[in-house]
Amino acid sequence: MNYRDIIDKYYPAEDELRRILLAHSRQVADRCLRISKAHPGLRLDDEFLEEAAMLHDIGIFRCHAPGIRCLGTEPYICHGIIGAELMRGEGWERHARVCERHTGTGLSAADIERQQLPLPRQDFVPVTLEEQVVCYADKFYSKTRPDSERTVMEAMRSLEKFGEAGILRFQKWVDMFE
Repeated sequence: MNYRDIIDKYYPAEDELRRILLAHSRQVADRCLRISKAHPGLRLDDEFLEEAAMLHDIGIFRCHAPGIRCLGTEPYICHGIIGAELMRGEGWERHARVCERHTGTGLSAADIERQQLPLPRQDFVPVTLEEQVVCYADKFYSKTRPDSERTVMEAMRSLEKFGEAGILRFQKWVDMFE
């Protein structure tokens, strides 16, 4: 797979949104690869990690988040399932699962119901180690503040809105990946 070809297909113009997507995705990919190198016993698929990290936010262009130049109409919380739909359309199921499972530390059907989120009532929680690593790495970087990296505590605080289960899942990842 050439993730650049997919990015070029959905973000053809050299505009601010493409720049934001590429910068953020590169930060996430680089952290994923550092985690893999630091933990060889996990036997992570580095090629897939990089591809998935570079494509995890591919669906943001269809969402409404003007602060990061997303001028679509869908709620931003839907960017993961939108990305999954795009990746499935490209024939990349494994990458699609990363897209749909990276929001917060993953969302359960119960979370979606309790928060009345505009998502299908099903579990979107990372399962494979690669899905978990991408989801974890993503929590350290914001598209609205691209020049900064969150600390573990800042990343944890950013997850509070997703509930206690997400914070506990993140803490487990800290123990595994740091």
